Amino acid sequence: MLNHILIPLDGSLLAAKAIDPTKQILKAGSKITLVSVIEIPNYWEFGVSPVVTFEQNEITVDQLVKRASVYLECEAAKLRAEDFQVEVVVRCGDPATVIVEIASDHKVDAISISTHGGSGFSRWLFGSVTGKVLSAAPCAVFVIPSREHSQVEHIAHSVAQN
Repeated sequence: MLNHILIPLDGSLLAAKAIDPTKQILKAGSKITLVSVIEIPNYWEFGVSPVVTFEQNEITVDQLVKRASVYLECEAAKLRAEDFQVEVVVRCGDPATVIVEIASDHKVDAISISTHGGSGFSRWLFGSVTGKVLSAAPCAVFVIPSREHSQVEHIAHSVAQN
């Protein structure tokens, strides 16, 4: 019986698609841990001093953590209204590594993660967070496929053929 599931969310609509299917496999009163990971580029690898700026308006890491916390708390409020126990965790680091660590530390029964559907060269070059989580998770992993990405690829393929 599943009593505690971790859902990683990155603020995208695709990641949030893991929430509804997860609710369907849990009974009311079960626990959900919502996780957001702030990935900070490691500029030291390229011999450049590690000045961390995001976007063009120089958002600080603290601001990103606050934004992620607010986002997760909004999602948590919706789940709490449906009688789920919800914990919110925001951390910095490599997304797959942090997700696996939190799953292990919190002894969750499963991870429910949406895939962004990356393919081809970009997936080979950067890897897949979902794939990395699948290979290292200490528990079951439910993968929610990205339907939108598949539709976009189908449309692009059709246009390219015409």
